[in-house]
Amino acid sequence: MYDAVEREAQAPAAGPAPVRLGGCVLDAPVVLAPMAGYTHLPFRRLCRRHGAALVYTELTSVDALVRDVPASWRLLATDPAERPVVAHLYGHRPEVFAEAARRVEALGAFVAIDINAGCPVPKIVARGAGAGLLRDLRRLEAVVRSVRDAVRLPVTVKTRIGMQSGRGAPEDILRAVEAGGADAVAFHARVTAERHRGPADWAALARLKALARIPVFGNGGASTAARAVAMLTETGVDAVMIGRGALGNPWIFAQARARLAGQPAPPPTFAEREAALREHLEGLVALWRAAPRRRARRARGELDPESSAARQFRAQLIHYMAGLPGALEMRRGLNDIHTPADILAAVARVREVRKP
Repeated sequence: MYDAVEREAQAPAAGPAPVRLGGCVLDAPVVLAPMAGYTHLPFRRLCRRHGAALVYTELTSVDALVRDVPASWRLLATDPAERPVVAHLYGHRPEVFAEAARRVEALGAFVAIDINAGCPVPKIVARGAGAGLLRDLRRLEAVVRSVRDAVRLPVTVKTRIGMQSGRGAPEDILRAVEAGGADAVAFHARVTAERHRGPADWAALARLKALARIPVFGNGGASTAARAVAMLTETGVDAVMIGRGALGNPWIFAQARARLAGQPAPPPTFAEREAALREHLEGLVALWRAAPRRRARRARGELDPESSAARQFRAQLIHYMAGLPGALEMRRGLNDIHTPADILAAVARVREVRKP
């Protein structure tokens, strides 16, 4: 089974040919996957600096964009330091997708529009969005075609290899995506019912790549740089899309690039972890401070941006400190962290535990 054990690259891998999305040519076959709640602007900037060839925004509702919901448009905030970046959208109505895509393209900030057809969250699936699109491949094809007809930007799709094991063929999903006119497709190598559990089916990725007429990105099971390179070499996908393996670890992209070049891929030092963590946290605080609606609520004493950012950052903190002495004790006190100062104090305690 492809995903059974941790693999180390035995020799430098040549890697696939560069992927082109319209006028954007990726300089490496490693990209950051979209993740709701995680791939906000500060994190995307870090990942780009550390080697991600392409980054994706958080999951953003096309219905909310068309209704001009400010919070949804803020999810698409970007800056030159993170580009090239792809807008990652979800919904289920082709006409709404088309209108939202036109508005997103008009921002002039993105190199592609990505359609989510793989989110396994039940409330999204129940509305026929995300992985819910896999229940009706004619609708999926219609959504892709509606966006393709609405914009000049490349149109891509992120999906899964099916809803449930043994039901439906991932090849049918590929055919629907291609028939709709997509320029590339990313497959998470698990079915919707598995979410992120169990082994990823890399054999399915290899079959899909062999059949595809468009570039195929592989996702699922690439938890380390070694495994990202293994996915590329074993499945033949054009690029590997790294998600959870990048949390608290933006260096995974540089490490994968180094392995592809046959060079050493050292882990980050504690000082590097702490510096990245501080930058990430400061960027998140800035996002909370900048939101106009949040400023008004703060003036009424209803919301504190520093505390809000700190609460959101807790999950990231776990990943940044994972595997270090003192990290388990820090995790036990996670509910006592309410401010950026609390986060930095927790990091300082882990630093002290590491000292001889």
